[in-house]
Amino acid sequence: EKALDKAMLSGQAQLEIVHGSGTGALKKAIRGYLKGLNFVQSYADGGSGEGGGAVTLVRLKDGSS
Repeated sequence: EKALDKAMLSGQAQLEIVHGSGTGALKKAIRGYLKGLNFVQSYADGGSGEGGGAVTLVRLKDGSS
């Protein structure tokens, strides 16, 4: 939550959340939480050079709109 707040307040466009692979429970919980935030535009797995499914890339909405 702190990282998301800090990213939003500083005007970052994207945030990377590293949660690992494991059973997928943490990834599912994180994405469920992100789904309920109105300032999150989208989220997806990282690319092949960005951690793949062990990372969630979060794109934040532009705060000026």
